[in-house]
Amino acid sequence: MIRTKAKKVVDKVLLRLYHSNHKKEATNFLKKIEAQKGKTNPKFIKLSNQYAADVFGWVGYSPWLYVYSAISGSFKEGWIPDNYYGKVVVPALKGQYGDLDDLNALQNKIFASKLFPDRAYYVNGLWTTADYAVIPQKKVAEFLFKTSPKIVYKTDNSLRGLGVHFFSKDNFEINKVMALGNGIAQQYIKQHAFFNEIVSGSVATIRLTTYIDEDGEVSLRSGFLRLGRTTDTHVKSLTHLRVPLNTETGEICKIGYDTNMHTIEKHPDSNYVFNKSIIPHFNKCIASVTNLHKLMPFSRTIGWDLIVDENTEVKIMEWNGGHNDIKFGEATQGPCYADLGWENLWKK
Repeated sequence: MIRTKAKKVVDKVLLRLYHSNHKKEATNFLKKIEAQKGKTNPKFIKLSNQYAADVFGWVGYSPWLYVYSAISGSFKEGWIPDNYYGKVVVPALKGQYGDLDDLNALQNKIFASKLFPDRAYYVNGLWTTADYAVIPQKKVAEFLFKTSPKIVYKTDNSLRGLGVHFFSKDNFEINKVMALGNGIAQQYIKQHAFFNEIVSGSVATIRLTTYIDEDGEVSLRSGFLRLGRTTDTHVKSLTHLRVPLNTETGEICKIGYDTNMHTIEKHPDSNYVFNKSIIPHFNKCIASVTNLHKLMPFSRTIGWDLIVDENTEVKIMEWNGGHNDIKFGEATQGPCYADLGWENLWKK
């Protein structure tokens, strides 16, 4: 009885902290957006408050609606606030199955796909191939660099571009790599020339978000291109640029956004103008993530990070099955999920 009461108290505290952190993040974003665009129309703030209370049952879901309104310059019914998504939608439609994306070594067990550039896994003191054959430690370096001069090592739970490390045969020290923790070694991807024109040095990322319905049909819900800066080794949340995509054609939109959600029309380092360029082999990208999602239907929405390589092949860098980012898609392309009835999940 005491333990149950204590758990309830802890849960309430954690819930309050969760929503408080989201409010702070949304408020910070709003200030940055308004620094460029000016104050958000008070009408949109009022509509956001009313909509959050009437549709989601609590006005505390309104801060992200303010952000979406500020970015889009309008208010749209059907938007899903990010804190509502995390606390209501994710538990209802994913449960613990979405968390499997944190365990990189299970990737091939789940998907058994060559679209992932996995070379080896390191888990609990063991190195294995992508097919789970144990590799003796003294042979790991030889195995990793047999087909590529460079590998990428990602630790489990490597969020926001953190926990990503690059190694060549010359600087690979197995004990130092193992000290980083459990993770995955992937072959370094050489991106398609199209993306090198925008920015070279770091591999761009195409983020596609898919949803699988009760009939097993997978639909693409949002898409955008993530770009690094010339000083980056890889795309990082602290410095990245994002450009929405037309999810039917793969066309890059005219307006992109920096980390402050300030609008830009070209890459600030290369001066590449975004307007109307088309992602190569975009249909192949959609088909790839659609087929993969059918292999992991228990996580009903998945955010896929992928790229087209120099051989025009699709490569999936990672999948995000838990609380994947829906904020950017909702603000720039949404509402992306208005037909799914998510606004009613809290009532259940």
